[in-house]
Amino acid sequence: MSDSPSNTLRWGILGPGSIARSFASDLRTAGLPLTAVGSRSADTAQAFAVEFDIPRAHASYGDLLADPDVDIVYIATPHPFHKDPAILALESGKHVLIEKPFTLTADEAIAVRDVAAGNGLLAMEAMWTRYLPHMVRIREILAAGTLGDVRAVMADHTQRISSDPAHRLNALELGGGALLDLGVYPISFACDVLGAPTSITSQGRLGDTGADTEVATIMTHGSGALSTSISSSRAAGPNTAHIIGTDARLDIDQVWYSPTSFRVTTPDGAVLEEYTTRIDGRGMQFQAMEAARIVAEGRIDGDILPIDESIAIMQTLDEVRAQIGVRYPGGK
Repeated sequence: MSDSPSNTLRWGILGPGSIARSFASDLRTAGLPLTAVGSRSADTAQAFAVEFDIPRAHASYGDLLADPDVDIVYIATPHPFHKDPAILALESGKHVLIEKPFTLTADEAIAVRDVAAGNGLLAMEAMWTRYLPHMVRIREILAAGTLGDVRAVMADHTQRISSDPAHRLNALELGGGALLDLGVYPISFACDVLGAPTSITSQGRLGDTGADTEVATIMTHGSGALSTSISSSRAAGPNTAHIIGTDARLDIDQVWYSPTSFRVTTPDGAVLEEYTTRIDGRGMQFQAMEAARIVAEGRIDGDILPIDESIAIMQTLDEVRAQIGVRYPGGK
């Protein structure tokens, strides 16, 4: 193992659920140090440690955060349980990579940012899509002006998920709803391409539990460009994304938020570029590598998704929820 920045930051995982399995697998694929896992269940922590060859399994979050061989904690708990573990980790001297959405609300995100800044530590949202190779190339194309004046962005994240009221996406007490789990992807993508919105209009459909099952959002951005974002937990759509410019359009293939391909096409049909991602694993290692680079450079914030942009996205999600009538326990 080399001493590159990626290989010197030692990872701990808090909350060994399904998304943590993908993250741990990709850390192993990339050869990144994964030294500990923490769960409220000793059996769960131990089983996860055995599966991914992790040296230490902790039977509490507190024990994980006290581990001197952990530099950064990946927080993979359900949305309502992001803020408090993140703050505890930061107060314990650990950097944090927090699974998206960053928190349940914008106010919670601000609280995490303030603690991170006060302790001189990195707090970064695990919007892993932004760090994938095809997204890096797309930002290069946009910066070069290849598409001309970008007028519109369109994206969906739609899946057919169980309607069982006990399922996490249907449980308000777990931050359920299509918006925070799925809709955050196209909304974050629109903000990445066009910047923060200046106006937001949303319509949604709520299920029997009060959690949203479908949401459609139209946003106007600073340049005057429009974006449309659609999420559903009841029906699977194309899961593609499109950036429309005056000189060319960029079409990202299914599944756009995972490693995939895209093409750039002019209005007369000429293909200017075709790109296909070829990587090992699911692709979650790239956000970990970026976090390690930021820390190695002595910084506490990144350029690809700064923490203030994560807060702005949470403010957008708060507004969408207000418009469609989704409220979480405690009036959130």
